[in-house]
Amino acid sequence: MMQRMGMQVKQVDDVTRVIIESASKRIVIDSPEVAIVTVQGQTVYQVGGGTAREEGPAGASAQEDAKLVASQAGVSTEEAAKALQQSGGDLAQAIIILKQKKSS
Repeated sequence: MMQRMGMQVKQVDDVTRVIIESASKRIVIDSPEVAIVTVQGQTVYQVGGGTAREEGPAGASAQEDAKLVASQAGVSTEEAAKALQQSGGDLAQAIIILKQKKSS
């Protein structure tokens, strides 16, 4: 029936985290259910369920995280920022990634 109305819904599997960033805050949703809904050429991403938390300013939080990871792993903040991006924002995983690179 939805296809007759010009609507297509596609479930996105294995989503672990959705991050919404604005100038004033960051919303992190862990273990969400995500669907891509297309209606008459318009695409909408629907996020539901999961556990949501709100953080302070997006830029400040990311910079602080990079500084912390850099100090723990003994690398530059640029390298730490890349590792954080690679780990999806998981600080512990970013430190592990960097320490493994250093020991190789």
